[in-house]
Amino acid sequence: MSEHRRKPPQPQGGGRAAARRGQPDASSGRRAAPRGATGSPADFYGSGGEEHSYGGRAEARRAAQKGGRRRAPETTGPGGRRGGPGGPAGPGRGRGRATPPPGKKRFIDYPRSDKFGWQRWMPSWKLVTGLFIGFMGSLVAVAGIGYAMVDIPIVAKTAKAQNNVYYWSDGSVMVATGGEINRQIINYADIPKEMRYAVISQENKTFETDSGIDPKGIARAVFNMAKGGQTQGGSTITQQYVKNAMLDDQSQTLSRKFKEIFVSIKVGAEVPKTQIMAGYLNSAYFGRGAYGLEAASRAYFNKDADQLNPGECAFLSAMLKGATYYDPAGATSLDPTGATPEANKKRALSQMQDTLDKMVEYGHLSPTERAKYRTLPKWQNPRSNSRLGGQIGYLVDLAKSYLINNSEKTKVTEEKLQKGGYRIYTTFDKTKVKELESAVKKVQKGNIKPKQRPETDTHVQFGGASVDPATGAIKAIYGGEDATKHFTNNADSTGAQVGSTFKPFVLAAAMKWGVKNPDLGDDQAQDERTQVSPKSLYSGKNKLKIKNYDGSVWTDKDGKEWLQTNDGNESVNPPTYKIDLREAMRLSVNSAYVQLGMDVGLDKVKETALDAGVLKGSLASANYPSFSIGTSDPSAIRMAGAYATFAASGEQNPPYSVSKVEDKDGQVYKHRAETHEAFTSAVADNVTDVLKTVVDKGTGTSAQLPGRPVAGKTGTTDGNKSAWFVGYTPQLSTAISMFRLDDNANNKKRTFLEMYGTGGQEKIHGASFPAEIWHDYMAQALKNAPVKPFPTPVPIGKVINAEPSPTPTPSVTETEETSPTPTPTPTQSSPSPTPSASDTCGFFGCNNNGGNGNGGNGNGGADGGTDGGTTPTPTITESTGTGNTRGNSNGGFFGGQNG
Repeated sequence: MSEHRRKPPQPQGGGRAAARRGQPDASSGRRAAPRGATGSPADFYGSGGEEHSYGGRAEARRAAQKGGRRRAPETTGPGGRRGGPGGPAGPGRGRGRATPPPGKKRFIDYPRSDKFGWQRWMPSWKLVTGLFIGFMGSLVAVAGIGYAMVDIPIVAKTAKAQNNVYYWSDGSVMVATGGEINRQIINYADIPKEMRYAVISQENKTFETDSGIDPKGIARAVFNMAKGGQTQGGSTITQQYVKNAMLDDQSQTLSRKFKEIFVSIKVGAEVPKTQIMAGYLNSAYFGRGAYGLEAASRAYFNKDADQLNPGECAFLSAMLKGATYYDPAGATSLDPTGATPEANKKRALSQMQDTLDKMVEYGHLSPTERAKYRTLPKWQNPRSNSRLGGQIGYLVDLAKSYLINNSEKTKVTEEKLQKGGYRIYTTFDKTKVKELESAVKKVQKGNIKPKQRPETDTHVQFGGASVDPATGAIKAIYGGEDATKHFTNNADSTGAQVGSTFKPFVLAAAMKWGVKNPDLGDDQAQDERTQVSPKSLYSGKNKLKIKNYDGSVWTDKDGKEWLQTNDGNESVNPPTYKIDLREAMRLSVNSAYVQLGMDVGLDKVKETALDAGVLKGSLASANYPSFSIGTSDPSAIRMAGAYATFAASGEQNPPYSVSKVEDKDGQVYKHRAETHEAFTSAVADNVTDVLKTVVDKGTGTSAQLPGRPVAGKTGTTDGNKSAWFVGYTPQLSTAISMFRLDDNANNKKRTFLEMYGTGGQEKIHGASFPAEIWHDYMAQALKNAPVKPFPTPVPIGKVINAEPSPTPTPSVTETEETSPTPTPTPTQSSPSPTPSASDTCGFFGCNNNGGNGNGGNGNGGADGGTDGGTTPTPTITESTGTGNTRGNSNGGFFGGQNG
């Protein structure tokens, strides 16, 4: 190789790498100088003002201890560059980065003193290892202390609990109940193996081999509590047993959860599995106040636990998931939670079948034996405590459900309520409860004769509720004959449709939202509406062809047109059939209100019912015109509460049954008003004024209270399967329902029966027995209350369909005159906002209420009957449906037509 291609000689000091590492020089065997040093005098007395340079790491550390960290001086070689001879590649490597001077030695070297940049913040393996060992050691120490401090719980101690005392609204004691633990401890040998394996198969299939805890479940529960969410139950049978047995502390806290973990570990290590299983099944809550398998077997099947068959065992294992949602008798609640008898039966059967399938899968039951249990076992009445007889059981159920369903507000959970120790002050008025029960029994005893008329008078049921419009407080309910015999609370959800008592919501929607503009597109029509006056005119024609708001004929998904019928297939005011909304409400004309609902929009009718206080879960589909005439099934409580909104001039107060709760430490909960404006006073007061006409001289005259203003509405449903009267005064709103329902405990399907002929009447209307009960109760409930008038309504809205109608042809029943007169022209109804009992005129004459004389130009009823005029107005009552023939209605108890 030629000379000029030889590599240049390497710089002294071993080059850059050697200078970086401080390794021995390749030529001399000496260690390379530290960065910034060349060995020349200039390096020792550098130009940076330093007195000397640091010769190595040890020297740099010692210098740092004296004067803090100092940067080693840079040197400049002859070439004018840093690094000494040879320029950048010189022994000092140009940038002057010096080894960090050492400080005082620390026990934990973090941040690391001998590293730069991000490496300075990376912990060493020694530090990581030390921390891990320390952390694990701490956990072991804590676990050891926790394990030593906890005791194995004794199931028998959980039988100790306190009563809950319930009070009437006047502060007197209603009943003390709930603290008695219904439990009988049985031995492991008395527990059927099918019951043990039903629980194991469904809850914890590794029970017989696991350690007693589920780390994933524990982590999930702790995480949820740390977030402030709901805690979860123990994931293993051992953990659930521990949870049940620790009744002395039911608080949902992290400390309690950790205590449960330690107890579960100790129980799993020291207690035999047979004892754990027996303890769990002797302490678990199965619903119906039954703690433990023996009590549950008696509560559901009235037999000893060792007599249970595999199907019954699988059924009871489903109750462990929460009897509220699995007890086929259903759950009573002020706010429906989906725990109806039908829904619970479906859930219980599904869970039972799943358990049996898993028992076969895991080898605990033969397929042949499993095939025997495809339906729910026969179960019995859920209530037997004699102290809860009559209406008391329904009242207690209602108060308990209110507390539990609103536990976020009340701070009273089902577990805490089971533990007892509460003083629960209800809103129930002792006198009003007795008066409502007496009114129902009077009608039952005098009219319902199941022995004489078994085909029509069996399975007759009544329900009722009374609410204070000013507060929403439930003053009284009628839940059924006896809470220990009939366990469904008829004041709550029963499934009975409300019929024409739903029409006031249609009228309120028309006043609040208005009808849609038929000249605009659908989207624009939703925004540009016309508020409706009760003087607006609609058709009272029977079998009316129902139209959409834009005039097109409504058809269902199959293209079928809807023809709305009136009760008895009677038309009103032929040949024009025009009738204003006040008259249509007074006579309960279906066709007028079905068409009004279509013009407003059924979505707005639904929204209005919700605003008034009806619950969404009780509303039927709003996709059909009949929605406006009551295919929904709100409870008596909710109907009374919704009408109370009208009574309170639009102020809505949700119904409630508990005013306050106390325990040994003081007040736990106090009710606070949740009033909001559902309607303006103009809307609500005009609805009241129209409903006042219904009672003054319409289908609701049976409910009149002499000397006291009353507003209300009758309701009868298709097939005559239910009848209602809902009415109110300014101080009290009450709903009464009547229906026939065979809800025997083991019925697979609740079936509503027709009421034609029931009580000796051709047909049951809202104006018959329901209105009679309402009248008798309200007369007593308000006998000492001052008489208060309803607010005077202000005129509202625009008269819809106000075009003049052609003069009708006189009918053959026209009153003859002594001298020729022109053809009579019907007088159009133009009621004022506050008509008197006799100043509202229909199209064919004026109405006179009461008396045995003539009404207008026509004949009056025996006690103040139908409209007078050239053509007597047909007797009209309400009924949902699409065209079934119905019988004519009879006069009410105090005159007028039935509703």
